[in-house]
Formats: sequence, structure tokens, C-alpha cells
Amino acid sequence: MWYIWVLLFEKICISNTNRTSRPFHSKDTNMTTHLKKHRKKRGHVSAGHGRIGKHRKHPGGRGNAGGQHHHRIMFDKYHPGYFGKVGMRYYHKTDQQYYCPIVNLDKIWTLVSDQTKTQYAKDTSKVPVIDCVRAGYYKVLGKGVLPNQPCIVKAKFFSRSAEEKIKAVGGVCVLTA
Repeated sequence: MWYIWVLLFEKICISNTNRTSRPFHSKDTNMTTHLKKHRKKRGHVSAGHGRIGKHRKHPGGRGNAGGQHHHRIMFDKYHPGYFGKVGMRYYHKTDQQYYCPIVNLDKIWTLVSDQTKTQYAKDTSKVPVIDCVRAGYYKVLGKGVLPNQPCIVKAKFFSRSAEEKIKAVGGVCVLTA
């Protein structure tokens, strides 16, 4: 039965090719979709990806799968350091209790601006306060010579020679916590 339909279809096609003019489709018909571009590729089941069911699901694995294997190049290039461990935490490290940056007496006046230095040199009734801890130094050592101008020096630790030199100039050593 189907063979007869094929023969009839071929006969119609041959007779249509002999016509000189194309059939005119008026705008009032319902067949406007043949003019629209987005009807392309409708009805072509797998769109060039073989049998039905092929080219589906997750060929590379789901998500970040294969980051150390088949997707390694992408991970190394765009996400370096994503895999692996680095170092260890050190809880209650005892090195911090020995942290004690030092400053010598010859550098102690560099912690004060030149403007305040000249201001206190003119007015001897007031004395500048040099806070070494705020400047980042914990201990004051006695190397160098202080100018003959009294000052109050705040620090966590003082060496004996530093304390003697500060007091000899007329200054005061203040211990802070």
C-alpha cells in the first residue's frame, strides 16, 4: 500500500517541476511560518549530533569533576592552587613573646617631627613625649649621644646605659605595658 503512495507522490512532484510559475502564497493564509527565520532547524531531531539520545547528559562529569585529571589544564591555568595543602597552623606559637624591636638613643629624636623639635627647643618649660611603642619599638638601647634637651621617653624596656643617658640630659624614662 505504501508503495502506491510513493508512486503518486513522485508523479505529483514531476508534474510540479514542469510548471513555469511558482504558486503564490497570499498574506492572509495561515502559512506565514515558512517566511520566518526562526523556523529553521525545526524537526531535525538531533541537530547534527548523531542518533537520538547522543550528545546529552554530562560528558566531562558534573561540576568540577576531573580537576586533577581530564580538566587539569583549565584548573592549572585559571585556578592555580585550587588543589593541595600548604603548610600547617601553629597554635600558641611562642616566638611572639620574644618580639622586641629596638631603637638606639641616636635615632630616638627621628621619631619626632622637626617642627615639634624646634618648638620644644624654643620653649623649655614644656618637654616632648616620645612614645617608642607607638612608633613600633619596644626597647631603647644606649648607643649614641642625645642632644642636651630633656624629653619623656615611653617604652616597654630600657637598657641601663640608655636610662642613665636620658636621665643625665634631664629626661624621664616611663615604662609602659
